[in-house]
Amino acid sequence: MQDFKFYFGLGADHILTWEAMDHILFVAALCLRYLVKDWKKILILVTAFTIGHCITLALSALNYTPFPIKWIEFAIPLTIAITAINNLLQKEGDKSRKLPWVYFFALFFGLIHGLAYASSFLDLEGRDNLLSHLLAFNLGIEVAQLFVVAAVLLISFILVQLLKIPALWWMRISSVLILLFSLKMAYDRFPNTKNHEDEKALFVPVRSVGTV
Repeated sequence: MQDFKFYFGLGADHILTWEAMDHILFVAALCLRYLVKDWKKILILVTAFTIGHCITLALSALNYTPFPIKWIEFAIPLTIAITAINNLLQKEGDKSRKLPWVYFFALFFGLIHGLAYASSFLDLEGRDNLLSHLLAFNLGIEVAQLFVVAAVLLISFILVQLLKIPALWWMRISSVLILLFSLKMAYDRFPNTKNHEDEKALFVPVRSVGTV
């Protein structure tokens, strides 16, 4: 139980901290087009993102996906920027489509975000109790994500349904701000030549990492 609490907290902290602003902005960008009444669509969206990052997180824990950490960190703000641009291209009535592109963005970009989540998990993990630790870590991420989703929906409810600000204006203004922030983040994280010289693989074999 102590291990479960530790890894659950580790997963939650990986989302609900200033250092995790990139993941928070991505989840926020995904949810901006929806209101509380669209909870079924939000559920599908979050499920798609969850499936994506669960796959790469599990594969990473089993040492099947070695990628350079700097390129993964650079790719994260790009996923935010693309999602924000997709929001800006949305027109009235687009969200009535059964399978909007944002669902596929959530699934595919979830794969990329799962690689970033794994960096925190694998810094501590060994072979012992791998599956239970992975489950606890992932549950912590999911609960934290739900807090982010709830916060975005609450703000949308206040601005759109109480203050009567047009939903499209709210989504586009927020998406522009998120886009600018993500582009700045991508610029700051771009791996330059010097970085390549000391670059290490993000995922080392689990057997080489000490157990907790």
